[in-house]
Amino acid sequence: MNLVVVSNRVARAKPNEPMTGGLAAALLPVVEKSGAIWVGSSGRVRDGNQKEPFAEIEALGAGALAMLDLPAAHYGGYYEGFANSALWPALHSRADLIRATRDDYLSYREVNAFMARALLRFRKDDTAFWVQDYHFLALGAELRDLGVTQSIGFFLHTPWPARTLIAGVPHHRELIQAMLAYDLIGFQTEEDRENFLAYVQSDLDLPVHDGVIVSQHGRTRAAVFPIGIDVDKFALSAAKASSHPEVSRLRRSLDGEKLAIGVDRLDYSKGLANRIRAFDTMWTEQPSLLRTASLLQIATPSRGAIEAYGNLQSEVAKLVSDVNGRHGEIDWTPIRYLNKGFGQGVLAGLYRTAQVGVVTPLQDGMNLVAKEYVAAQNAADPGVLVLSKFAGAANELDAALLVNPHDIDGMARTIATALTMPLAERRMRWEAMMVKLRGGTIQQWFADFLEALQETPSGRSAMPFAERPAPWPHRTAHSGARIH
Repeated sequence: MNLVVVSNRVARAKPNEPMTGGLAAALLPVVEKSGAIWVGSSGRVRDGNQKEPFAEIEALGAGALAMLDLPAAHYGGYYEGFANSALWPALHSRADLIRATRDDYLSYREVNAFMARALLRFRKDDTAFWVQDYHFLALGAELRDLGVTQSIGFFLHTPWPARTLIAGVPHHRELIQAMLAYDLIGFQTEEDRENFLAYVQSDLDLPVHDGVIVSQHGRTRAAVFPIGIDVDKFALSAAKASSHPEVSRLRRSLDGEKLAIGVDRLDYSKGLANRIRAFDTMWTEQPSLLRTASLLQIATPSRGAIEAYGNLQSEVAKLVSDVNGRHGEIDWTPIRYLNKGFGQGVLAGLYRTAQVGVVTPLQDGMNLVAKEYVAAQNAADPGVLVLSKFAGAANELDAALLVNPHDIDGMARTIATALTMPLAERRMRWEAMMVKLRGGTIQQWFADFLEALQETPSGRSAMPFAERPAPWPHRTAHSGARIH
């Protein structure tokens, strides 16, 4: 199989550079070893004068990266608009934050079409395409429109919400009908898959048998593939990072004090405000933990041009300031709050230094930080994971201390329990979680999805575009509204 992996952005394997987002960290090692071509945005845009999509290609281990400059006229509407102001909030059960215009949706579809045209140069008879995440829900349909009959799989890294929530997205029917052009759709959890199938049956009135949907496109299989990490590699990285200057400085600064750590993108789905309130409550109700336990919160800014993210950044900064002002002393700061990213190697060392990992999203597809924290621990003296029950990782890491991130008092008590847990219990919980991690590595996820894609017969014939209902009034022929 000649594999082409597609995502919004690609990542370069530079160990000392910050990396945000679990998708990039997850895909890098498997692309390096599998020989796949990874296609995505370069992070740059071009005006509409380019006749064909231009890809800058560089080697990545046995594979390669192909980076595209996306069309300037549509990038904002596609990325900050429809993908992250309509789809992202809906997928994370925040219908109140959905903001989208008709032009945003047009741009989203145009960028999906642009990417489809770019992918044609990588197509061979034995090519299989594997599309990643919510940025490209319609990419499979665009590839079919261009005559691609090879296997096309899709994996959603975010949750898939209940049908009433996804119905809040403008043009949701068109998008989900377009998704059925994929041969295989992968989800993080069984709940995500069931939510998707419920929508297909109820809102599209399509038959579903054993997870297989029959539509105008053909047969589409929906299945569950929980994403993992390279456990042994991350554990080794954490052990080596103990001597890294930044990790050593942190350890010296603690002077025997216990540390909790949170590492997140600055996103409303991550529950940062509630987490900080929980620490505030903990120090208020258990003053014995003042000066003996602090929080290092790394919150990497993202999507700052979107109003909801700007508001969140201000809210979290104010909360941290208030808590530090209330509980801090001249020689002690309760919360160290950093708005910058760190390379994977340094992060591994920071995780290993912390006695508690705090991963408390309001909603998350998987959350690989939870898995990385566990893998980074010293087997002789492991830390404790406090994990939201609304993260996909909670389905596997049930030996963590599971919390409801909306219950501030409950979180405060659980964090205090984690900070004072005896060694025997810490080891027992950590060993149970490591068994789960080793049973579901990133390599296993990659292999399982590709095996399922190969076993899912494509047999698709491209449907002439004219036979499909046009999603927008001006787009009645396949070549009518393409970016040139």
